[in-house]
Amino acid sequence: MWYDMSLFSVLIGTLAFAVLAPVLGCLLAGLDRKISARMQGRVGPPLLQPYYDVRKLLEKDNVSVNSTEGTYVTCALVFTLIAGGIFFSGGNLLMSVFVVTLSGLFFIVAAYSTRSPYAEIGAMRETLQVMAYEPMVLFMAVAFFMAAGTFDVAGAFALTAPVVTVIWPVLLGFLFVLTIKLRKSPFDLSYSHHAHQEIVKGITTEMSGRTLAKVEVMHWCENILFLGWTGLFFIWGTPASVLVAVIVAAVVYFLEIWIDNNFARVKWQALIKSAWVVALVAGGVNIAVLAYAPYLM
Repeated sequence: MWYDMSLFSVLIGTLAFAVLAPVLGCLLAGLDRKISARMQGRVGPPLLQPYYDVRKLLEKDNVSVNSTEGTYVTCALVFTLIAGGIFFSGGNLLMSVFVVTLSGLFFIVAAYSTRSPYAEIGAMRETLQVMAYEPMVLFMAVAFFMAAGTFDVAGAFALTAPVVTVIWPVLLGFLFVLTIKLRKSPFDLSYSHHAHQEIVKGITTEMSGRTLAKVEVMHWCENILFLGWTGLFFIWGTPASVLVAVIVAAVVYFLEIWIDNNFARVKWQALIKSAWVVALVAGGVNIAVLAYAPYLM
């Protein structure tokens, strides 16, 4: 019975996420362009320009080099929606992490399936990015479990204080790799607006029409999910904490936009080294302290 109710809540959460996340993600993408333009001394496109772009892509003929590319991208989008549904329905945080990682792997396979040299280079860089940020994301989930006593996101509302009070180093480490997951400079290596001279359009070089539209919608949903993970650090047993989490997520996203517009892109070697060092110091040390603190008291 409990399992059926949990599955039902995830299903409802997934459907709600599938409706609301693209809308909010589209607005965030438009706001990103607008703020970036202002930082660069430009007027910038309309707030709904991302929606106009996706609508135009949906109206185009679906030209693809094979029949499997679109299937892989569809799977990536579906798993992203499921990951968001699991998280926002109060489900298992670790499962949400695993499912969204599976989505990223389908996206990589979609690029590899085209056999395009530019897409393959983009896929290689995307794989490196996954290798870079995944340890810190896993540390984030484990640290949440050690602080809250459960992997269930809903368990945060039973706490007397937000988990950030005891795992703030993990938050700092997660914010570092969040730049990678949001595809912002200096870590936008695979799908970069600043590396077209190297890889054209990177991992999405051979994608167009509805396939590329699904990729854009997937990125919108990912942004909402990742900002939700950020807000989770500030949730505790009071309804006002939700507002605090939303404000923190908004501030973090603005900070990511500022970083994107003020830092030059780095090489993949620096990406791997910096992400793993941050994961070891911020994540590993914090988890070790939480694990051994009871024995030292």
